[in-house]
Amino acid sequence: MDFNSHIQTENQQIFLPILEEKRIELFIKREDLIHPYISGNKFRKLKYNLDEAIKLKKKSLLTFGGAFSNHIVATAVAGEIAGLKTFAIIRGEELGLNLAKTLEENATLRRAHESGMKFHFVSRELYRQKTSFGFIEKMKNKWGDFYLIPEGGTNIFGVQGCEEILSVEDKKMNFICCAVGTGGTIAGLINGSKRNQKLIGFPALKGNFLSEEIKKYTINNKKWRLQKHYTFGGYAKHTDELIRFINDFNKQTGVLLDPVYTGKMMFGVLDLIKKDYFEENTKILAIHTGGIQGIDGVNQKLKDKSKELILV
Repeated sequence: MDFNSHIQTENQQIFLPILEEKRIELFIKREDLIHPYISGNKFRKLKYNLDEAIKLKKKSLLTFGGAFSNHIVATAVAGEIAGLKTFAIIRGEELGLNLAKTLEENATLRRAHESGMKFHFVSRELYRQKTSFGFIEKMKNKWGDFYLIPEGGTNIFGVQGCEEILSVEDKKMNFICCAVGTGGTIAGLINGSKRNQKLIGFPALKGNFLSEEIKKYTINNKKWRLQKHYTFGGYAKHTDELIRFINDFNKQTGVLLDPVYTGKMMFGVLDLIKKDYFEENTKILAIHTGGIQGIDGVNQKLKDKSKELILV
């Protein structure tokens, strides 16, 4: 995989009765098809970070994430392809007590491990201190010098990569919609959009801090807002309704969504359409940011509770 190449993904038009009824055109940008593991916004965010690491002559990468983080596995696979060692600080010290058992039960960490990633498991309390100088210095003493990639990949280089998501053909779109985690993807989309376009972000986690994070990286004269009513309880939380929606949407369109990010976004987009948020003849482009590999972990939890699984 050539991380220096410019990748342009296709827009798939979605056909549903509600769209015909409301006279709305909805398209999904299939960023999820870039790569099985380095897909969607993860490829975009890693592209220039890898470039910078190589320019600085770093031999390894260090990043952070939870046990089912798409960013963790994407960094591991990308590092392997680029010839860089990878290290990760993982939230949840209990996961390190029996690594063999953890890898057997967790497909995300197992795939990252297969790409050579080394893990350092920490408590949730210590994880909150992960960016402190003292903590980073300890990791350098443990693993040597490395290039640091923030949790989720959001920094100036990550945003720069996300500015390349929109193509010339997308200028006809009136609204651009995307899921929001750390804010880097929507920041790049805001910077890369046209003045006449409006952007809507659908946060996957609760909290009022995201707007300020996004403003750090964006051009102020663009129109954007966050729809905070579709978190389904918070980060990595989901409901039976959301799981049913994901399965129904896949059956009707052939597009698989994930329950952490894109499922919540698409539920929100269609709910806003039902509530006449958009005018007739509006063209909406929703960004599929990938994350499909995380479904395995969610299905494992659903199976333990004898709940409906996400069909893949």
